[in-house]
Amino acid sequence: MNGTGVFYRKLLHPAMREESSTRTEKISRGGGSDDPRVAASAFRVEKRFAAYGTTPVSLCPRSIIHQMTTTEKPAGSVTEPGPTGTPSSIRYRVLGITFLMAFMMYMERGAIGAATPGIMQEFGVDKIQMGWSISAFNWAYALFQVPAGWLADRFGARIVLTGAMFCWAVFTAGTGLTFNLPSLAATRFLLGLGEAAAFPAGSRALRSWLPISQRAFGQGFQHSGARLGAAIAPSIVGFAIMWSGWRMAFIGLGTMGVIWAIGWFAYYRNSPCEHRSVNKAEIEVISASAPVGRVTATAVPWRRILTSKDIRLLSSSYFCYGWVLWLYLAWLPTYLREQHHFTLKGTALAGLPLLAATLTNIVGGIVSDRLTSRWKNVRRGRTVVSTVGYLFAAMLLIPGVMSTNPYVCIAFLSAALGSLELTVPVSWAMTIDIGGEYSGSVSSVMNMCGNIGGALSAVIIGYIATHFGWTAPFLLASAMCVLSSLLVFQMNPTRAITSA
Repeated sequence: MNGTGVFYRKLLHPAMREESSTRTEKISRGGGSDDPRVAASAFRVEKRFAAYGTTPVSLCPRSIIHQMTTTEKPAGSVTEPGPTGTPSSIRYRVLGITFLMAFMMYMERGAIGAATPGIMQEFGVDKIQMGWSISAFNWAYALFQVPAGWLADRFGARIVLTGAMFCWAVFTAGTGLTFNLPSLAATRFLLGLGEAAAFPAGSRALRSWLPISQRAFGQGFQHSGARLGAAIAPSIVGFAIMWSGWRMAFIGLGTMGVIWAIGWFAYYRNSPCEHRSVNKAEIEVISASAPVGRVTATAVPWRRILTSKDIRLLSSSYFCYGWVLWLYLAWLPTYLREQHHFTLKGTALAGLPLLAATLTNIVGGIVSDRLTSRWKNVRRGRTVVSTVGYLFAAMLLIPGVMSTNPYVCIAFLSAALGSLELTVPVSWAMTIDIGGEYSGSVSSVMNMCGNIGGALSAVIIGYIATHFGWTAPFLLASAMCVLSSLLVFQMNPTRAITSA
């Protein structure tokens, strides 16, 4: 029997674990082994782990192997429940923490939309000037997406997401301290730079912690937090403005961001193998269909990413998605006040479309995962959900903006955004399908295009609404959704760049 066989046999047979654990402990501490075959095999296992990032339990780092195979385990080590043990649930806690991250970030984005009328009045600016100021965030956020995605792939989600959220917290609070339009634009620009790494790092974080069968669900659940935050922002900020002005809302959000960043760094680990509370059964669940040991990527294959037909199609469709989303985030409260004469309290109804989006983000992910499993076809399971979502959004926007009844308008616009948001978990799941271990970089390219669309939307819609009225921006958004459906229909997410 060769050295590798000896090594695996000693790991798998309980009667031989005691002897094997002693030798493995020596190796993990830098010492030698009295059996050169065991030492050589352990070295090859670690080399394979470093080269491919494919780590079922037996391919975790040697210190983790030691913790899983010794009878007496050090305090805080990975536990071994045995073959019939119940998997721990740390992966769902990680997902819940990223939900809170998305919730806070989009609560801030919803807050700027809800505060826009008051800011315009206080600073004495019109819609066009305000549109340029709002778009400063989008331009910075979009342009820094690619380096931010590279940082997430290179250094891991733990440190990168901690830094991103700390910057977000500082400049969100700073928004409440601005005193004129230039200071607001500068603060929004710096906020965009700091926040840029958040979603690429969040996507990278979930890749290591969720199996393939839960990718779309995980992305949908994470992004549902974003829509829930944006949904409740108009109500909360509306009341905050009435009681203490719009500034305190941003200062409060910034304080929450600091607390989140500290908690994330303390709890999250780049690999499940490194987390003290993860047991062997949970690692097996995750590694059954997705690697758990590879923490960071090496050289990112930018040529393959930028020349991939599927990434171009995905990024173009996400450009259109970003355009439509920022019509809701930046301008819906102003539209309701100017077109349907809503009061400040009434503009809280601007959160209803985003509540619908919260639900459909989760539904879209679940449906995509189930269709993929039922049809055993990743391409159909992903593209069918996206194509249908974009087409329904295009159809529902038209009666929404044409209605003269404000409540019928809100109902159709809510259904339209709900349909649009069915596509979000699918888009982010496809960045993992296509990008693999480089999903942070791939998602950053897609998100960059989405935010360029949002930046242009924030500015151009201000011009269009000023010169042509409020119907034209929504009709243009409907056309964008039709274009996205045509682009997504041509995609094949099974053409991964790692297999090129």
